Amino acid sequence: MGKRQSRPWIVSDELWSLIEPLLPEPPPKQVEGRPRVPDRQALCGILFVLHTGIQWEYLPQELGFGSGMTCWRRLAAWNEAGVWDQLLLNKLRSKNQLDWSRAVIDSSHVRAARRGPKADPARSTVRDRAASTTSSSTGRGSRSQCR
Repeated sequence: MGKRQSRPWIVSDELWSLIEPLLPEPPPKQVEGRPRVPDRQALCGILFVLHTGIQWEYLPQELGFGSGMTCWRRLAAWNEAGVWDQLLLNKLRSKNQLDWSRAVIDSSHVRAARRGPKADPARSTVRDRAASTTSSSTGRGSRSQCR
């Protein structure tokens, strides 16, 4: 008998127990239609696509994960809700692998300075000239062979 093939897109009960509490509540249904694909099945579909590398639209319906678009939308919503960041933080906290002594909270915000008024060409530096050649409309500063 051959070795049993691994299916990494199947979500274990242990993994699901970590992810499920982090998932946002589904929005209320606006129109009648197909029932919502359960989150666990959608997660399996997401993992299947990520593992196999197929395009979302080619996710086989026979596997029962919902459509590729459904899985893609669910992944985007969970990403937006910060599910993966929370999962990682929770996992690191549970293993005491967060070193808060090295954490920094910085609330400063500095706007990037805008380029000042045109400088006197006689006082221009080599650095200023070199930076301006990339946007030259004459093409003299371009290294491209296409003109």
